[in-house]
Amino acid sequence: MKRCIPLLALFLLFAAETASARFVTYKEEFYRLFHTHHNRTPDNYIENIYWLEQALNAPFANPLHALTRIENEVQWEKYRYLFMMHVNIRLAEQHMFLGNMWNKRNAFFFNAPFREPILSSLEIAETSFRAALFYWGEALAWLERLDNPSFRWLNLQQVQFWEDEAHRIRNGQFNYARTINRELRLLQQVRERFQAMEAN
Repeated sequence: MKRCIPLLALFLLFAAETASARFVTYKEEFYRLFHTHHNRTPDNYIENIYWLEQALNAPFANPLHALTRIENEVQWEKYRYLFMMHVNIRLAEQHMFLGNMWNKRNAFFFNAPFREPILSSLEIAETSFRAALFYWGEALAWLERLDNPSFRWLNLQQVQFWEDEAHRIRNGQFNYARTINRELRLLQQVRERFQAMEAN
């Protein structure tokens, strides 16, 4: 047994030397780096936003490496539109979550001494909510491209969740704009109450 340990160590050293790293290059690879964190902190949301924005800007992988089975050019086109719609929805969602980390939902009188930091926090929340609104608009623009008649009976089963998102948006069951605009109105009301307070 003792003679096996040096051989095992030598093998592991050789394996580590021969293993090669590769840069993350394609949309699908960056998308796989997006994940839900157990501990939700601003840093976690910012990390996800970073990976998703990289996914938006990267090229698509070869259809052989798509996140669903692609057999023809029509499927490939629909897959790309669905992917871009879904990533923009995730970006809107992450910006909403990030904005909620900085948002203050009530202006209590005992918060008056902290008025300035709270007003700064509300600025950050508003910036996040407006970014969410931008990405939601981008998602809707990609959804419009999915109205192509050649996609009508074409279903990409391995990305069924994306298909469901598109269907729910079309039916009005899923509308982040309504939520974001409500949050912006509430934020403005809270801001006005804090601005009316006198700092003690």
